Amino acid sequence: MTDRPVVLITDYAWPDVAIESGILEEAGLRLVTGPAKPATAQVIAALAAEHRPAAILTNWAPVSAAAIAASDRLRIVTRLGVGLDNIAVDEATRRGVWVTNVPDYCIEEVSDHAVGMLLAWARGLPYFDHEVKAGRWDPASARLRRVRELTCGIIGLGRTGRRTAEKLRGFGVRLLGHARRSESPISGIEMTTLEALLSRSDAVIVHLPLTPATRHLLDRERLALMKPGAVLINVSRGAVLDTQALIEGLESGRLSGAALDVLESEPTVPAGLMRPDVILTPHIAFSSDASLRELRRKASEEVVRVLRGGRPEQACNQPQ
Repeated sequence: MTDRPVVLITDYAWPDVAIESGILEEAGLRLVTGPAKPATAQVIAALAAEHRPAAILTNWAPVSAAAIAASDRLRIVTRLGVGLDNIAVDEATRRGVWVTNVPDYCIEEVSDHAVGMLLAWARGLPYFDHEVKAGRWDPASARLRRVRELTCGIIGLGRTGRRTAEKLRGFGVRLLGHARRSESPISGIEMTTLEALLSRSDAVIVHLPLTPATRHLLDRERLALMKPGAVLINVSRGAVLDTQALIEGLESGRLSGAALDVLESEPTVPAGLMRPDVILTPHIAFSSDASLRELRRKASEEVVRVLRGGRPEQACNQPQ
């Protein structure tokens, strides 16, 4: 039994690995699991050296250059998710190892989350829920927005950004968009510069991957361009945003609020974000029963495909 190719799952954000195990074991592969909660890069590298996997499935744990180099049998590293910022893609490419992800499993969930955060801010839902439960019934204090009259700017118009725009159209909002790459016209979205989008939008929604080019894209200088009273919604990656600059914008009163599913310091929450005008969720925008089933199945099937000699369907690199 030990001569079967090994698949290492570094970590997982669900109760068990039954879906992965069923698909991989049926294909004649042997499954090895790391700790459910993400371990350090050193621990993952040690696991790779110990088990010499032919494939690595990773959720949040870092798959470093050392982990990739630790197994001469490694042929594929698959992200149980979309972003690749926890994988040493360049090292994998250099060593002839495929890197793949599952880019389309949570489009509905993340776009729902973004729209839900916008509605919660506009209608004051978290704040007034807290006030009523604290014994304060003060409808005269409400300073709420008519959603239809809002201008919403979306930064990043990939699959999820476009789906968010489609859903927001139903509310009659005015839509502005900015994309890192040149985009063909999108019905119902006025494409503009990042600076113009920030200055004109009542709500700014961020749908960007984390890359060297997007890290702290929304820094102090750019946040200062935001329309007074606007809200910033981030459902992408925490480090796209300069957290301290955001806190300063909230403390000064320039921004009326923020809604964040991701933090650059997660799971640690900065004290400056523990405010009634900030909505926080624990990096769950991607999650639903349906999306997790799809994610786990597609990632496992990609591993089987490559280890059987095929090409991956969602290649993120071109191995040398």
